[in-house]
Amino acid sequence: MAAVHDHDVAHAHDHHPSGMMRWMMTTNHKDIGTMYLWFSFIMFLTGGVMALTIRAELFQPGLQIVNPEFFNQLTTMHGLIMIFGAIMPAFVGFANWQIPMMIGAPDMAFARMNNWSFWLLPPAALLLLSSFFVPGGAPAGGWTIYPPLSVQMGMGMDMAIFAIHIMGASSIMGSINIITTILNMRAPGMTLMKMPMFVWTWLITAYLLVLVMPVLAGAVTMLLTDRNFGTNFFNAAGGGDPVMFQHIFWFFGHPEVYIMILPAFGIVSEVIPTFARKPLFGYSSMVYATASIAILSCIVWAHHMFTAGMPVTGQLFFMYATMLIAVPTGVKVFNWTATMWRGSMTFETPMLFAIGFIFLFTLGGFSGVICAVVPIDIQVQDTYYVIAHFHYVLVSGALFGIFSGAYYWLPKWTGHMYDETLGKVHFWLTMIFFNLTFFVQHFLGLAGMPRRIPDYALQFADFNMISSIGAFGFGLSQLLFLYVVLKCIRGGAKAPAKTWEGGKTLEWTLPSPAPYHSFETPPVVR
Repeated sequence: MAAVHDHDVAHAHDHHPSGMMRWMMTTNHKDIGTMYLWFSFIMFLTGGVMALTIRAELFQPGLQIVNPEFFNQLTTMHGLIMIFGAIMPAFVGFANWQIPMMIGAPDMAFARMNNWSFWLLPPAALLLLSSFFVPGGAPAGGWTIYPPLSVQMGMGMDMAIFAIHIMGASSIMGSINIITTILNMRAPGMTLMKMPMFVWTWLITAYLLVLVMPVLAGAVTMLLTDRNFGTNFFNAAGGGDPVMFQHIFWFFGHPEVYIMILPAFGIVSEVIPTFARKPLFGYSSMVYATASIAILSCIVWAHHMFTAGMPVTGQLFFMYATMLIAVPTGVKVFNWTATMWRGSMTFETPMLFAIGFIFLFTLGGFSGVICAVVPIDIQVQDTYYVIAHFHYVLVSGALFGIFSGAYYWLPKWTGHMYDETLGKVHFWLTMIFFNLTFFVQHFLGLAGMPRRIPDYALQFADFNMISSIGAFGFGLSQLLFLYVVLKCIRGGAKAPAKTWEGGKTLEWTLPSPAPYHSFETPPVVR
């Protein structure tokens, strides 16, 4: 009888759910990472369609396609979807796939919570998107949802608040999981200062998320009670303060932009040493720079509020603190450049995206320093200059980092090589159209074109037309990426055991951190 019972138990363990249930129930970090990546790509295309509708409207002056209210709903939803639906889930997908393998852990620390933190996202995304179809439509106050506008909108705003809560809960659970995994599940001998840079950047990012996500939750909860329960946190008529919302929101919002860029720093710090065939230059300074950026990001929030009536002392503090962030960021850019210096470089697609990242992200950093100067910021506040700035940081920054990592690890994930020629075509199309779209927006902003408007003066027509053409080129180029990924999954050349150790291999084909060596003797070409 006991033997029969044991046989049943063995069968119960052998039974794996198949089809949809396999994905619903999975606790495998690779499966969950894959789901995050596909979800983020679907959201990326969704937010992209909204952006293209915005650019189609702005192709020429006058009102062509959408009414002003719907235009504002599009700008709001485009921002929310790209941040909470596309960029962040993509990086969590990378973390799920790579961190256990990089630190030698069997899986994530809390495997079932890992599954749950993913499955919170699709319902939240549906909730957010369905706000378009309720009376009053989607929220239309910008992704920053400032009161008093956000207090007066229809029930779409309440749906957005609920969606933000759910996505925030998902982020916090994912972060706790990542922190626990990294701190408790490293292979014997892997000290913190021997971890790959990608693992370091995610550890620091996860701490940032745990710190600031509850702050956003507090802000939107106060907004919710102002809207539905008669409180007056942000209602000036009842003694509240709308500027207080800005303080609370940006205390979350500024670390958030670093949450969206730090994992990209980690990816680039893995890719560049591989294709330069040299260890990462200045590993420990990279770790300290990443931590400094995270700490400083928490004390610069009010540089988004220079026009909100701040005392000059406050303006000075936030101006200098913002400029200070450029120092650790500059250290990182220097280290990446020094890693490539005298390396034996080849230019496969991941490397192209990584170099494009460094070049364009640095440009975005420069315009950020310019925006940090109070008198200049007061001029360019709420113009297209700011839009150009943050798209240089978030598209050529975060998104190029995602593309670089995707091409870099696709052979490891699928067992097949992707089509290198198509990958390079994707890079060049993306690079050219990205700059066509956003570089001219600096000029629009300096000339005074305000953001979030569907119509504009004739003087802005030419640059807007160029920007819109660039946007459609950029959007369509991403379908090529989808094709490359699907083609790679379905087959292609088998990936070798050491994917990126191609032709001219040096003895320094090591990821970060570097082993001890004497830099007096040059590397030997095998």
